[in-house]
Amino acid sequence: MNELSIIQSKIHEIRGVRVMLDFDLAEMYRVETKSLNLSVKRNIKRFPSDFMFQLYHGEWNSLRLQIETSKRGGRRYLPNAFTEQGVAMLSGLINSDIAIATNINIMRAFVAVRQLILNPPVNEVKELQNEVLELKHYIEDVFTDYNDINEDTRIQLELINQSLAELQAKKKELDKPRNPIGFNAPQYRERDKN
Repeated sequence: MNELSIIQSKIHEIRGVRVMLDFDLAEMYRVETKSLNLSVKRNIKRFPSDFMFQLYHGEWNSLRLQIETSKRGGRRYLPNAFTEQGVAMLSGLINSDIAIATNINIMRAFVAVRQLILNPPVNEVKELQNEVLELKHYIEDVFTDYNDINEDTRIQLELINQSLAELQAKKKELDKPRNPIGFNAPQYRERDKN
């Protein structure tokens, strides 16, 4: 895992803001968490509530479950969370070569996270699932239309068969031998022959 990925994994979303926690920053700057927080307290005017805030117990417990830290961390106070601007402000307080290099990488990580949110990577599997779903809907529509056509065709065929049956019945009536009109000539002829 490269350094940017490691830093990105330490960026959390709390209260709808992306932040880094004091102990993660202290580890990256290679200073003690206590020293980092002491520097912040001495320069508290540089850290308004939109730059830094202290976590509530519920937030910390929830986050601790996510990042798998133990309850016995030796902390007496809840962690401080630093927004991107707060991390930038920290760079002015902790002035070592390691802190400067780390801070540059942290800023790049925040930018990368922002880019990732704005332009999520293309998920080819999800894209294929969407295409298959669209194809399924298209096929269902085609079969619905086909069934409608078949129903219409079936009705038309029934009407044609009914008309043919009526015509056949009429033809049978017309083809029936009719009673001759007038004298029954065949009977007289038979009598004359005898």
